[in-house]
Amino acid sequence: MIIEVENLVKKYSGKIAVDHLNLQVEEGIIYGLLGPNGAGKSTTINCLLGLLKSDEGTIKILGEEMNSNNLKLKANIGVIPQNVAVFEELNVYENIDFFCGLYIKDKEQRKELVNEAIDFVGLTEYKKYVPKKLSGGLLRRLNIACGIAHKPKIVFMDEPTVAVDPQSRNNILEGVLKLKEQGSTIIYTSHYMEEIEQICDKIAIMDSGKIIAEGTTEELKNKITDTEKLVICANGIDDNIIEKLKNIPDVKLIEKDNNCIKVSYKKTQNSTLLAILQVIEEKGIIIDKIYNEVPTLNTVFLELTGKQLRDNM
Repeated sequence: MIIEVENLVKKYSGKIAVDHLNLQVEEGIIYGLLGPNGAGKSTTINCLLGLLKSDEGTIKILGEEMNSNNLKLKANIGVIPQNVAVFEELNVYENIDFFCGLYIKDKEQRKELVNEAIDFVGLTEYKKYVPKKLSGGLLRRLNIACGIAHKPKIVFMDEPTVAVDPQSRNNILEGVLKLKEQGSTIIYTSHYMEEIEQICDKIAIMDSGKIIAEGTTEELKNKITDTEKLVICANGIDDNIIEKLKNIPDVKLIEKDNNCIKVSYKKTQNSTLLAILQVIEEKGIIIDKIYNEVPTLNTVFLELTGKQLRDNM
């Protein structure tokens, strides 16, 4: 395992942010880390990076114990933060050269690595541009280049595609997959569930300082195989009807989207489906559309945490 965490505990003013967390990440994969606001995800990552000291537990990266003074180990780690962190007064080449220079002192080697990083993220024609001249998508690419130019074995990516256009997002995701092909291990966080499903080999869902579920997308979906999601679209479904539906035994969750509701319930209970339809019928509601929704990663997240990830980031 390239990352091994055992019984990690971190407290703030007596409050537990990370609660005896255990984590193992295999080498050469893209590992997705999901969690609603306050789940302990950021604290965990900061402990892994040696930016925070844990209260209990051990963190081993590349077989070595991580601590704030292990500079040799940190040189094998790249970090792409959510907020673009570059120098406004430096151009593209100079920015990447500066961050690469924190780890690579040889000028000729660094020049080669910087040019490789520029080519990798597709910024060759923008080498002399300062950040304010770049679009949001190009800025994100620069941010990535600054974090990977020194060829780290492990890359932490925090929301690398936030607030970019679809073309830039696709370019960034293709770059993430290329990094994996080149042998990097990537810890990837995002509130775009479709991204996590598309590129991650393994996914962990955090809540209340713990990992509550882990596995591939399919493995996570199988964890909620006892749940059916019924989508009902009709005019006139108000809060009173939703409250009546919530009181039906075995109904787990109700989401409302315009004139449609999504009702999650135990699929083994046929009587539950009949009770749902009876509530709608009693109110004289004419159903425009009704169907079962195929489980997605977002479904899994909602079932396990009861929270909407996008609204809690």
